[in-house]
Amino acid sequence: MILEVAPLVVIKGKEREFEVSFKKAQKIIISMPGYISHQLQKCIEIENKYILLVNWETLEHHTIGFRESEEYKEWKELLHHFYSPFPIVEHYEEL
Repeated sequence: MILEVAPLVVIKGKEREFEVSFKKAQKIIISMPGYISHQLQKCIEIENKYILLVNWETLEHHTIGFRESEEYKEWKELLHHFYSPFPIVEHYEEL
């Protein structure tokens, strides 16, 4: 299993709009092959910061299966305009 970690900084004042869009977008990721589970958590100290954690069966399910899919275009349209700066996504594996 691979853990995708994406720290998300949302443009100030757009937090609520982002959260509504994410509720729509999560339906996309849930439907993807290799998807296991996800969490979106909101930072307590910094109100416009979130962390997205997604468990995938393999790295390729995320980097190829999801990111190269038609569904990813809709994901981008729903969410990418909220981020500043754009997140650096990392992948982790359990030891």
